[in-house]
Amino acid sequence: MNRLDRLTAILIHLQTKRVIRAQELADRFGISLRTVYRDIRSLEEAGVPIGAEAGVGYFLTDYHLPPVMFTNAEASALLLGGKLIEKWTDQSVRTEFESALYKIKSVLKRPDQEYLDSLEAHINIAKPLNPATEGEGSLNKIQHAIAQQHVLNLRYHSHYNNAETQRRVEPVGLYHYRMNWHLIAFCQIRQDYRDFRVDRIRQLTDTDERFSRREHLSLQEYLDRVGKQDLPVMAATVVFQKLATRYMQEQKYAYGFQHEEDLGDLVRIHFQTPYAEGLARWLIMYGNQVQVEQPNSLKVMIRTLVDELYTHYST
Repeated sequence: MNRLDRLTAILIHLQTKRVIRAQELADRFGISLRTVYRDIRSLEEAGVPIGAEAGVGYFLTDYHLPPVMFTNAEASALLLGGKLIEKWTDQSVRTEFESALYKIKSVLKRPDQEYLDSLEAHINIAKPLNPATEGEGSLNKIQHAIAQQHVLNLRYHSHYNNAETQRRVEPVGLYHYRMNWHLIAFCQIRQDYRDFRVDRIRQLTDTDERFSRREHLSLQEYLDRVGKQDLPVMAATVVFQKLATRYMQEQKYAYGFQHEEDLGDLVRIHFQTPYAEGLARWLIMYGNQVQVEQPNSLKVMIRTLVDELYTHYST
């Protein structure tokens, strides 16, 4: 990015928040703090009213750029984002994003609008294998509660015991993994952090009651803590027929995929997982297309599961 483009981008960035830290600008544009200070000074010399608070950051004082024009690449990126949102969020988010996208298209030049129209029909995203039927409309409500620091009342279906419970939670953040959105929140009843799958929320009510975010972990701190849980980890080496690996796609990552070796017609895959039984049950589906090299305990576990199946269907 040349300096003129960067100065324009910094000015746009300054309009996105009340206060922007110099380090945030340095991280976004890959420049040093010294360069950030020099760019801010250049904008000030050009007449842009930028305020600064020592130790806090920079802010604009009553200044706005005219409507921003988008490049083809930027507009295409928004189109891709819209396709993902269409399939991987609920109706509350889809409706609002569609409205925003129309506003964005309205400021594009006519050739750029025609460019997007010609591109749109040639991009699609597969629907989730198990699209959410519960929790519809929850994502926008949850986002609002996170931003406003509002306590939420949930009626939640617990999958492990097939029961519904009432919860009062203080939302920490939204996290998407394993094909689902999850609300990470501090549960007032359990007095600890909990992970709620959004599609299992049967009812959600915003109480408008505020809580203090300073008393909680941030979303990243929570994820770091979960990632460092002291669970015994099993290292496993498994050899697959190469033809079988085409059916794995991203599933292998859910079972602790580390790396793989190409052996010609075979592929050796290394896993590390704290959930040995889950890995064993997954490997069974590949039948004689897979061979466990180590550990022996995983072989025994698979043999036991297969014996249980044999007994079950022999009676």
